[in-house]
Amino acid sequence: MKYEISNQPFTILTLKMNKGESVKCQSGAMAWMTRGIRMETKTGGLGGMFKKAIVGESLALNEYVAEEAGELVLAKHCPGDIMVFNIAETPIIAQKTSFLASAGNVNMDIYLQRRMSAGFFGGEGFLMQQYSGSGYVWLEIDGSVQERELAAGEQLIVDSGFVAAMDASCKMDIETVKGFTNVVLGGEGLFNTVVTGPGRVWLQTMPINALAMNLYAYMPHPSN
Repeated sequence: MKYEISNQPFTILTLKMNKGESVKCQSGAMAWMTRGIRMETKTGGLGGMFKKAIVGESLALNEYVAEEAGELVLAKHCPGDIMVFNIAETPIIAQKTSFLASAGNVNMDIYLQRRMSAGFFGGEGFLMQQYSGSGYVWLEIDGSVQERELAAGEQLIVDSGFVAAMDASCKMDIETVKGFTNVVLGGEGLFNTVVTGPGRVWLQTMPINALAMNLYAYMPHPSN
């Protein structure tokens, strides 16, 4: 199977599939495809449905099987980028609802932050998703992506919601913004996310919640 990521920021993932190959993707991700590719909707059983419901993913995944060589094109749900990870190299922790597609034997599980406070106040969510096994996973990124390599013990302070993914070797925590004036007038909120290495961390430039709030300010509102 060959793939191409193109058309940023309205990004699409083009998969050139050989006969017999298959890919799993999020419900509603298919944009177009050629004849000879069959779709099957799978839930993964009650356990899989429960995990998806907790992290806000669609309860069903679509599996596309190439009965003959063809092309399958998947599209993001909002402007941004698509990243591919080789899970055989290292497990990946990612923001929930970022899953787009996977090929091979990729296991998707719930990842709990080391401290509950890191999720409740850190902006990335108490529940994230861990991808392990072997194969490839494609994730949706909000906006553009920046990669940082952290040495052991090296820390990166990130505004809430800007962490898209990180190696499972990294740890995430939160810290309070110091100073009353900084909190009230600084516009950065009360907490920052702290990612500690070793490992890679991928940062997104426009979290979907920040984009929604910016657009909301320009929307007409009914008068009370």
